[in-house]
Amino acid sequence: MVADHFGLNHLGIIMDGNGRWAKKRNLPRTAGHLEGLKALKKVIIEAANVQIKWVTFYAFSTENWKRSEEEVAYLMRLFTSKLLAELSFYRTHQIRILAKGNLEDLPPEVQKVIADTVEATKDHDRITAIIAINYGGRDEIVRSVNRLINENISITEEAISRNLDLPELPPVDMIVRSAGEKRLSNFLLWESAYAELAFYDALWPEWGALEVQTIMNDFALRKRTYGGIG
Repeated sequence: MVADHFGLNHLGIIMDGNGRWAKKRNLPRTAGHLEGLKALKKVIIEAANVQIKWVTFYAFSTENWKRSEEEVAYLMRLFTSKLLAELSFYRTHQIRILAKGNLEDLPPEVQKVIADTVEATKDHDRITAIIAINYGGRDEIVRSVNRLINENISITEEAISRNLDLPELPPVDMIVRSAGEKRLSNFLLWESAYAELAFYDALWPEWGALEVQTIMNDFALRKRTYGGIG
């Protein structure tokens, strides 16, 4: 069957398997994270090629602070050293960078790099990559509700949506996960109410253009009714 790719506008990706990829090769977990960054670049290039306009990458969850101090420190250094350093890559492919999550609780140097990268890419218009960092779906909802309480605004679905981290984002159409795990792990809980879900066995560092094509074809075969009758 020939797939019609129309309609996949916003893709959410849970990047999983960096550690397992490294372990299979007798490498430190840090090597897996570095290879995972290369996969991210391949995926976003192909996403732009197939005209996906928005991709949200689950980069660091609110639960990831439970990992070893060494690994967390490495990941923070990776964000600091790599995010803004890829400016020529963003410019070449016209990638706009945004971030969502509880950014205020990140180390100051990470906050600065994020802010500088967002500012430097604000005029890029081919594809938007959203980095979910220190992000948790429950935490995002709680912070949204607290904003409403503080402003004495009635709590409704529309009000919560307007007070999420990046309310201007379109609804997420599909959430996918690598490495064979089949759970959302607190990712985009509010936004995923009507998202399609798909889970793939390949570890995240193994991902590239082929996986994006598979996602596009899988999405094209889904029938979305949003609670109506198909």
